[in-house]
Amino acid sequence: MQTRAMLTLDDVRTMAQAAEAEAHHQHWAVTIAVVDDGGHLLWLQRLDGAPPISAHIASAKARTAAVGRRESSLYEESINQGRTAFLSAPTLDGMLEGGVPILVDGHCIGAVGVSGVKSTQDVQIARAAIAALPRL
Repeated sequence: MQTRAMLTLDDVRTMAQAAEAEAHHQHWAVTIAVVDDGGHLLWLQRLDGAPPISAHIASAKARTAAVGRRESSLYEESINQGRTAFLSAPTLDGMLEGGVPILVDGHCIGAVGVSGVKSTQDVQIARAAIAALPRL
């Protein structure tokens, strides 16, 4: 039997606090979503001023990164380069930059998705969240 790392509620809170701190530091109004390895929502936080649609987009980006086991931007890049077949992929509805998987020893244990500012800025916040985890 194999054992693996998994996110705890404390881990999720730590990431959410770090993401919120980065967003506030940059004066960015975003939504932050954290999901487990199956793409199930563990945390959703829409900061003041973030548009309502960002809650849907952040969750979708996180889910796509988790179940795809890769950054959501890779799907966006493939589609933009002509691989439009990805548009029909089941359960991948957040194929935009801003979803980052959480990897431990090469295994995906979840993902962070952010929406509300430029996609590179969304990624900056997601990476700040993941970097706050002590064991990574």
